[in-house]
Amino acid sequence: MRYNKLMKLTKTDYLIWKDCAKNAWLKIHKSDIYFAEPLSAFDQGIIETGNEVDLLARELFPDGVLATGLDASEETKRLIKSQRPVIYQPVFETDLYKVICDILVWNADSKTYDLYEVKASNSGDGKKKKDELYTYDIAFQYLVIKELGISIVRLNLIRLNSEYIRETDLHLEQLFSKENFTEKVMDIVNIVSEEMKNAYEILSSEKEPFGPCKCVTRGRSAHCTTFSYSNPHIPDYSVHDISRIGMSKKKLEELIDSSVFLIENVPEDFPLSEKQKNQVRATQLDEVFIKKDEINAFLKNISMPISFLDYETFAAGIPRFAGFSHFNQITFQFSLHILEEKNKEPRHAEFIFTEDKNPDEKFILALKEKLPSQGSVITWNKSFEMGRNKDLAKRNPKHKAFLEELNSRIIDLMDVFSEQHYIHPKFKGKTSIKYILPVLAPELSYKALHIQEGAAASDSWNKIVKGEYSKEERLEKIEQLKTYCKLDTYAMYMIWKYLKEIV
Repeated sequence: MRYNKLMKLTKTDYLIWKDCAKNAWLKIHKSDIYFAEPLSAFDQGIIETGNEVDLLARELFPDGVLATGLDASEETKRLIKSQRPVIYQPVFETDLYKVICDILVWNADSKTYDLYEVKASNSGDGKKKKDELYTYDIAFQYLVIKELGISIVRLNLIRLNSEYIRETDLHLEQLFSKENFTEKVMDIVNIVSEEMKNAYEILSSEKEPFGPCKCVTRGRSAHCTTFSYSNPHIPDYSVHDISRIGMSKKKLEELIDSSVFLIENVPEDFPLSEKQKNQVRATQLDEVFIKKDEINAFLKNISMPISFLDYETFAAGIPRFAGFSHFNQITFQFSLHILEEKNKEPRHAEFIFTEDKNPDEKFILALKEKLPSQGSVITWNKSFEMGRNKDLAKRNPKHKAFLEELNSRIIDLMDVFSEQHYIHPKFKGKTSIKYILPVLAPELSYKALHIQEGAAASDSWNKIVKGEYSKEERLEKIEQLKTYCKLDTYAMYMIWKYLKEIV
């Protein structure tokens, strides 16, 4: 194997390589392409949550020392030589590889270390693929450390305990679960060893891998960071965007193998679901399909006064308040547009909580005050608002009757589009309000807003309550949050109004 002194393969690079080799190569050799798009608020939130969980997990092993300095790997060697009981963020380097671990714990009796990898994930998520990824992650660390002659006996994963509900204070031993991954790692360690060599060979080469990347046979949501660069022949709207096509890998592979990339070129007799066929047909014919009878039946189920309702939430990895588990949604804001008479404009009402306290009680009381006690409540993707109401009822049983009655009145405006009563080629098979609104109400737009999507709203609220803004910035962000949430409910009103007009 060739040895490139300028490169050391990291755990992150290896895991990216496993997913898409060309993407990993571009990250190393053409980073301007890999990092062309800034991190989204959602991705940044994942990183911040990970850092928060990692720092808190260290408290499970107090009196540890952080491996720091200009040469952290040399500092790590010194700490290990002195048999330091607990080391945070130790760095290990061989000729070819480099890895930063989370926590090492010394066993004085056996003269060995235990390794702990910390993940900001749920122990009860039941996702086999995620556990497999964690196993390969730990195996990479183990092999690098082993090559340096350091004995590791137990390989452990620390993640959030799905059963934990916070009381007054955090109880770390209950918050986290410790799982022994040693056996899982040993089952694949030989595979990982070979993969590391192969990855190094490919990623250390100055020659760019030829042709498209392997993501070409995946649905759009599973594409790598540099997909458009590696697959310039594939249009922005392609067969990868056919609804749920990523769930039918064989179908997508068949299309790609036949060089069918444009939806316009999908054969008429190609085996797709009815909803997929409808999307394809609308695109190929460039026509709008409207089922007026179904839309009319949907609208007749809506009763006055009509309340258009939207929530904004924040999912804290570490539960902040009593009654919350990790990643439970903190419901901090709502917007209401209330239509009391059909031929009048709706009036607006809103609520936002901006203190670093549990907002549940004030949120519910504000909702009771401002939401009409009768009539239909319109949401977009009702499972979200209804789910939050169920969570609120569970934490606040005295308000259970009100929240259950509210849920009984909720009607999902998205159903018109998810059930394909209205199909427009410009929807591109999507049912998000961000795709529907520009087509049906082009005079309205999220693009001019400072906050344009839910993840950015969550991030802004989190920074508000944590005091990360100046007084002036704080007031600006609160107004931006109000404007964003207000547009969500007004957008629903405008879409409802449009549907009324066409039937």
